[in-house]
Amino acid sequence: MATSTLISQRDSAKDAYGAIAGNRWIQLICGVIAMILISNYQYSFTLFTPGMKATFSGVAYAKIAAIFSAFILFETWPMPLAGYFVDKFGIRKLMSFGALCIALGWVLGGTIARSPFALCIYYGVIAGTGAGIIYISCVANAVKWFPDRRGLAAGLTAAGFGGGAALSVIPIANTIHIIGWAKTMTLWGVAQGVIALIAAMILRHPPSGWAPAGWDARAKQVRKAVAQSNVNFTWIQTLGRPEFYFLYAMFFFACAGGLIATASLSQIAKSLHVSDAKIFGIAIVPLTVTLTSLCNAGSRILWGSVSDRLGRERTMFLTFGIEAVLVYLVTKIAGAPVAFVVLFSFVFLFWGEIFSLFSASTGDVFGPKNASANYGMVYTAKGLASVFAGYGAAALAAYFGGSFAVPFYISAVLCVIAALFSLFILKPLVRRRIASEQAVSALVAAAEEELGTARKEEEKELAHV
Repeated sequence: MATSTLISQRDSAKDAYGAIAGNRWIQLICGVIAMILISNYQYSFTLFTPGMKATFSGVAYAKIAAIFSAFILFETWPMPLAGYFVDKFGIRKLMSFGALCIALGWVLGGTIARSPFALCIYYGVIAGTGAGIIYISCVANAVKWFPDRRGLAAGLTAAGFGGGAALSVIPIANTIHIIGWAKTMTLWGVAQGVIALIAAMILRHPPSGWAPAGWDARAKQVRKAVAQSNVNFTWIQTLGRPEFYFLYAMFFFACAGGLIATASLSQIAKSLHVSDAKIFGIAIVPLTVTLTSLCNAGSRILWGSVSDRLGRERTMFLTFGIEAVLVYLVTKIAGAPVAFVVLFSFVFLFWGEIFSLFSASTGDVFGPKNASANYGMVYTAKGLASVFAGYGAAALAAYFGGSFAVPFYISAVLCVIAALFSLFILKPLVRRRIASEQAVSALVAAAEEELGTARKEEEKELAHV
């Protein structure tokens, strides 16, 4: 494809949407902002749990942890349908609906919720659905606008979700201290919903046939470490491929450990006898959540970018293997507050990358056109993991006298399995299929070229006659 054609395709986005919405970097920035907003719904949950326990006295903590599980379930499981609608009707309408849901979920949760079950509906179902719509919209949009830097773009977008809470954890904690958890939820819900709606007005998918200037997938400019399919699989075709199920299982296995920490960090600190500690005058849980959020964000950018060079599968093998060791070490730091802060920061530095690696891999393996629906299906593995990480881990901890050691042991083993799957099963499976596709494409191209040559010769002969 000629460079002039690529420049025209790039300009077609600006012609269609204008200089602002037609700029892919502005699209990326708006997506990151929207992801920062919804990060609080997941990563600030642990700040609300002490107040919820006091309000709903006599209720087992596992039932409060179930609110978190409900949020993750409804953030993830409706994603395939939401992704399908995003691909079909465009990002703007779905993002606007998502913004309304995240505002409504926290406002209702902070004003009229009278039980953990009500919070499961408001915080879990309504806000969770809205957060899921925004998440899949922004990640898939980044994959579509950046085929040349897919790992980096997906990492930056996912970093907004993983690290956004670092900007607001301490302000939310201070607000809870001043006005209580319910009023805080209401106030922040309104603010986040309004800003998400503004971002929705700018976000667009690239025009059909658009590509970045100077980039052509067929020219094989992508590094050999990353194999990208030229076939755009529909969600039905994706479900028929074995690599989808390995991606799904690996996502579930690698996701569990970090989700346990996200859902129950306050209770984990208590079980390790460090919950009352302060470091530099800051309470240990808000400090740890802030630092882990920063590491979570950095992880997505760092390892997403590394995977563009090292390869997705090799990066998975490296990070999942180290994560297994770190998760195991969590069980060995009782009574050590500094070790608690440092170790959990490293846990998230080697955990957050799953949200850039799997989204980029989905675009690589199944094509970018239907990335919203396809990654939405893969992402539901997080919802499945949340059942274990939220309610399941809390129930196991209660059974073992408040200790979270067993859930973390299980998570370490699952990380090892995910690491082995990535390098020894997923990589050869994907490479064989893409090599086969490329061979077929080469044969078709050669046949078309031969046919074109034959037609030219025939035309010359006719002209001579």
